[in-house]
Amino acid sequence: MTTFAFVFPGQGSQSVGMLDAWGDHPVVLETLKEASDALGEDVAKLIHEGPKEALAMTTNTQPVMLVSAVAAYRAWLAEGGAKPSVVAGHSLGEYSALVASGVLTLTQAAPLVRLRAAAMQEAVPVGVGAMAAILGLASDKVIEGCKQAQATFAADSVEVVEAVNFNDAAQTVIAGSKAAVDKACEVLKSMGAKRALLLPVSAPFHSSLMKPAAEKLREKLATLTLGVPQIPVLNNIDVAIESDADRIRDALYRQAFGPVRWVECVQAIKARGVSTLVECGPGKVLAGMTKRIDAELNGVALYDPATLSEIKGLLA
Repeated sequence: MTTFAFVFPGQGSQSVGMLDAWGDHPVVLETLKEASDALGEDVAKLIHEGPKEALAMTTNTQPVMLVSAVAAYRAWLAEGGAKPSVVAGHSLGEYSALVASGVLTLTQAAPLVRLRAAAMQEAVPVGVGAMAAILGLASDKVIEGCKQAQATFAADSVEVVEAVNFNDAAQTVIAGSKAAVDKACEVLKSMGAKRALLLPVSAPFHSSLMKPAAEKLREKLATLTLGVPQIPVLNNIDVAIESDADRIRDALYRQAFGPVRWVECVQAIKARGVSTLVECGPGKVLAGMTKRIDAELNGVALYDPATLSEIKGLLA
């Protein structure tokens, strides 16, 4: 059998009706009920009906992406799919990976990611922070450009801009205060970036401005009993596999205000002898990134019964 990993997407891949193709699949329905009970609301209705604006609210996006990814993973197992040799998740997707591994239950994870989302939104009011995707410029140049932009503000300024998502060789996301991100976009374009696109997000995720949110998250994590990983989980922040509960908690805490090192994560997964990365959950973003990071790797997406069947055949 082909050695494979499962990777779970973060915010941005959500869409109204994203679980409709599963129909009345019993495992998907059970997963939706479990999440609804944990959150005290009808998650199935929110995903099926939206509206789009409601799904785009961070406090909804994070739980619905978690639930949708976990539902697809459970459906995979229920249909006889084998367990992956390693799991990882992009940003928020790391929580889906931890559920798949048995470190967190969905009943623990759904309220946890909602708290994470609310804390992130409270940390920086809408409009004060920003994120932008920098295309066509090497990541080391993006880091340098952010430093140059930051240096244009006074030393005691509250303005900040940092490289926060290393998505592939030609795409790095920056985040921080709006003025500093705007300045960095100017600087980076002058340095040769093909494009600098402001992203439609409500907070500067993974920047140091998220530290207050991370503190709230740490308090909540301290109250949760974590399970022993049944599958190795490669984390974003250290590109490391941890089995100690306190170290897993600490990595999740630091992940909230630290960069997503996705290029290194994919390279580390390949180094474990993996040839196929299966993106589990809505969308195909990570599957596309996989191929751009390393053309030797196979990146595929599992998001409905048809793709589940195709991937089972591919991996057999």
